[in-house]
Amino acid sequence: MDQSGVLLWVKAEPFIVGALQVPPPSKFSLHYLRKISTYVRIRATEGAYPRLYWSTWRHIACGKLQLAKDLAWLYFEIFDSLAVKTPEERLEWSEILSSCTSEDEVEKQRNQLSVDTLQFLLFLYIQQLNKVSLRTSLIGEEWPTPRNRSQSPDLTEKSSCHNKNWNDYSHQAFVYDHLSDLLELLLDPEQLTTSSHSTNSSLVSREAVVALSFLIEGTVRRARKIYPLHELALWQPLHTESGFSKTSKTFSFCKLQSWLRACLTGNPFGTSACLKSGKKLAWAHQVEGTTKRAKIACNTHVAPKMHRMVVMSQVYKQTLAKSSDTLVGAHVKIHRCNESFIYLLSPLRSVTIEKCRNSTFILGPVQTALHLHSCDNVKVIAVCHRLSISSTIGCIFHVLTPTRPLILSGNHTVTFAPFHTHYPMLEDHMARTGLATVPNYWDNPMILCRENRDTSVFRLLPPCEFYVFIIPFEMEGDTTEIPGGLPSAYQKALGQREQKIQIWQKTVKEARLTKDQRKQFQILVENKFYEWLINTGHLQQLDSLVPPAAGSKQAAG
Repeated sequence: MDQSGVLLWVKAEPFIVGALQVPPPSKFSLHYLRKISTYVRIRATEGAYPRLYWSTWRHIACGKLQLAKDLAWLYFEIFDSLAVKTPEERLEWSEILSSCTSEDEVEKQRNQLSVDTLQFLLFLYIQQLNKVSLRTSLIGEEWPTPRNRSQSPDLTEKSSCHNKNWNDYSHQAFVYDHLSDLLELLLDPEQLTTSSHSTNSSLVSREAVVALSFLIEGTVRRARKIYPLHELALWQPLHTESGFSKTSKTFSFCKLQSWLRACLTGNPFGTSACLKSGKKLAWAHQVEGTTKRAKIACNTHVAPKMHRMVVMSQVYKQTLAKSSDTLVGAHVKIHRCNESFIYLLSPLRSVTIEKCRNSTFILGPVQTALHLHSCDNVKVIAVCHRLSISSTIGCIFHVLTPTRPLILSGNHTVTFAPFHTHYPMLEDHMARTGLATVPNYWDNPMILCRENRDTSVFRLLPPCEFYVFIIPFEMEGDTTEIPGGLPSAYQKALGQREQKIQIWQKTVKEARLTKDQRKQFQILVENKFYEWLINTGHLQQLDSLVPPAAGSKQAAG
């Protein structure tokens, strides 16, 4: 088989979930990462290589790179969340953490954790994806882009992926352009010159190519099976192209790099492929002629388990509710949706909500990251492993999360509130994604933006403004209450309100109204209620729950 029979591509998940959407610390530059690469090998016996323990990384990050401990843990934990683990293992870790009674105990437990050293170095390097380059921002090709402040729903722009984390062309270009840096980072120190560069005779270890499988995978043309990079590179018929020597059990740096460059192609399971040739889903109703622009596409009919993707764009003035196999374990991108209520009640892998306005999103448990960017007046209700937000205005987050919510740059008037709803399958879906009810850090966000460490960027919802949220759909399942319950201050506020209702009902009963008076009173209350529905915008939510006419039934999927 010649090399033209092999197709390689850059995996989407390390970028979608793993690349934090903020410029990385300056100490994650290649210069420092090379130093770490040498340091960990010298200290292999001290929990640094081939597995890097938290205590060793903490020493490197805080002692050598001068990072705050919280930040050192954040990157370590994000990478660890990408590792393949069973839901049971994740739940067990939550249980261990929730039983800790002090910071020292938490630290002792963290010290048991380790990650693959070489893959972690690659992970730190790909944080450069969101590095702001002054030169390219001057010529207008670089994030962050100026926000469009127009308040009218912009539904004309074609669905596109400006977000680098979701743009597979960006992933491919990043790996292609930095391939020699990535490979040099994985080389044993003796294979580098004194200035830490490779030479024509540099040899790449088998372990290094196994590590590179974190970013690259592929297939043999016309075969359906996907292989990690190292399996293809080590495949007997490809030894000549990949530069593998059976005697030294290593790869020629030059040959390996040339082979990788020659075989790299677009990701067949990336966002672009999903939008271009994915299955189109008619989940949105055809209402008011506006939804002709709505596009919902998925690749779940062709993609393997870890590559499932659903992209929803330009849903406008709709209530869209789905619990579907199409969503299970999928990376979901919701883009430019306005004045809508979107319920995705399935266990999800990751969710990105971008450029949405005046909408409410109720999500099934999100196993990895839930990220919002450039959203105005949006409410999100979710159980998720991690929440991060950037460039949002006036958004409310009702979350249950075992990690601290991340406030990245450009946010205004952020409100955090306790998770306040349930649906029958919720606890089952939480178990499937390895998410527990404790620990829960919904009320302890971490501010990560350089321009402003001011805590006034967010507030916690006052209990007097708190109401529970009812999901108005019938489903099978055992969950009948909010998982983990409510914090006592919020539970108390609900109890007081309940008391007021009972007093009101008692007062009405004791007033002994005549039949006519009761009728008049009922009309008065109904009118006031209708007025309230209009003023709060809840009328649209109720109206949109009415099923569509038989002619425009939702497609299954």
